[in-house]
Amino acid sequence: MNILASPAQLRASFLRWALFMVPLVLLIGFTAGQLGGPDTPWFAGLDKPAIFPPPFVFGIVWSVLFVLIGLSMALVASAWGAHGRGLALIAFGLHFLVTQGWSAVFFGMQNMMGGLMVLGFGIASLLIALALVLRVRRTAGLLLLPYLAWLCFAGVLNYQFIVENPDGGAQGADGAATKVEF
Repeated sequence: MNILASPAQLRASFLRWALFMVPLVLLIGFTAGQLGGPDTPWFAGLDKPAIFPPPFVFGIVWSVLFVLIGLSMALVASAWGAHGRGLALIAFGLHFLVTQGWSAVFFGMQNMMGGLMVLGFGIASLLIALALVLRVRRTAGLLLLPYLAWLCFAGVLNYQFIVENPDGGAQGADGAATKVEF
């Protein structure tokens, strides 16, 4: 006998992992979003790039991406015995935790350049994690491609904020954004 698990057992394993991973990813993403957000006088005072989508788009996109990420990681986690499974999970986990710090850096610390560096790390580390995930389960890697595309868009958008606001979004003593034009 050379079958380790039946198809039904494999589906059950995936389902258990999905019921764990999807809420975990959503929780991490939600918690990271609480560390800083766009509802600040500083952000309101920034010049918005032309490519800045309507604010409601971010919640929809991130929710969909977090579900896809959770399903992707569930596929990898349920691939018992697959070569590189543990390394793929660790690499993606490290990538995801660091990248979720972007909100705290960009909004909380009001550091646009720091945010761009976090996204640069995020894109580079996701490419590494993606290569590892693809070795374990091709479908899991394909589920991460929209996330990669969004991180690239976020990097371009972050860069455009820097271009549009070369002063970094100066603030007054009361925390309100100030803009001086001559």
